[in-house]
Amino acid sequence: MEVKITEKIRYIGVDDNDIDLFENQYRVPDGMSYNSYVILDEKTAVLDTVDKRAMGEWEEKLLRTLNGRKVDYLVIHHLEPDHAGSIARLVELFPDVVLVGNAKTFQMFPQFFDIDVTGRTLTVKEGDCLSLGEHELHFMLAPMVHWPEVMLSYESTEKVLFTADAFGKFGALAKTENDDWACEARRYYFNIVGKYGALVQGVLKKVSTLEVACICPLHGPVLREDLGYYIGLYQTWSGYQPENRGVLIAVATIHGNTMAAAEKLAELLRAKGEETVVVSDLARADRAEVIEDAFRYDRIVLAASSYDGGVFPCMRDFLYQLQSKAYQNRRAALIENGSWGPTAGKTMRAILETMKNVEILEPTLTIRSTLKEADLPVLESIADALIAAAER
Repeated sequence: MEVKITEKIRYIGVDDNDIDLFENQYRVPDGMSYNSYVILDEKTAVLDTVDKRAMGEWEEKLLRTLNGRKVDYLVIHHLEPDHAGSIARLVELFPDVVLVGNAKTFQMFPQFFDIDVTGRTLTVKEGDCLSLGEHELHFMLAPMVHWPEVMLSYESTEKVLFTADAFGKFGALAKTENDDWACEARRYYFNIVGKYGALVQGVLKKVSTLEVACICPLHGPVLREDLGYYIGLYQTWSGYQPENRGVLIAVATIHGNTMAAAEKLAELLRAKGEETVVVSDLARADRAEVIEDAFRYDRIVLAASSYDGGVFPCMRDFLYQLQSKAYQNRRAALIENGSWGPTAGKTMRAILETMKNVEILEPTLTIRSTLKEADLPVLESIADALIAAAER
């Protein structure tokens, strides 16, 4: 079925229902969408292609939508293979097509394609405009959101913003049509784009000057209504501010004793009125979801066993992932477990201290193998510190 963004702007994206790991690391039980668009005017422009996994279905949609017309331009907003994977096929189908990208696009292009495009490229820079007839595309460079060659384009006649990976989400469209957009968009943002918040803020500043009727990302649904909601979430996320009040308790437990302490803390927090307490076993949970929750909530508890003179590996890996995503502006509490030489607390504290504006609350609880009655006052003090931290 043909999908119309407007009468002249068509959606020709494809759902991938067979993929299990996006980028070979993020679980996508509901699949993934690869979005591609066509503008039909005096000149015809295709805006991005799709992953080669979905090339056959995409080609059928493209040719059916063109209905005998040729493609004059291919606009390359992002060269990552899930969007550029079918470029070679498009060039094969339409040898005279002009590829539109910025200087970095064409610098990187030979790394992906062994195609001679001499004389068939149009290099654009910030503020340049491409006229297709009635429709005009205005280009905005967005380097490192989240690759160096990324750009956005704004079709000024119908006020449609094409945003590359920004405003994307996990999930095939047919499977997630009625889902809460923010859930999988948040997991997508923090795990893929999260490190580049300052650069995202710069792009949002550019977008704020535009009148936008529709946002067309390269993954996920086309956004048409209440655009302030989506842009507002991106402002919060890219500013590294908590979205919701709540406590994430991230646990790295070997034999279950550290988890028992974490669950007791969760019980105390709920008894003291904390409405949202999420307990995640780092050895078993979807790590991308735990990263999402770490950024979503204003406080975090790290509860971990000592291991090999440091901290249990799944906690170490989790903290390094937070560090790499520029985790900041949060309050953290620590619980360590050590049967003979507790080292987890020191190790976790050292990593947290490298992060911007992460306050480590006191006290730290040190468990010797199992939680004892004598440990409960310290655990209660941690709960009180976490409650107080949310109120100042």
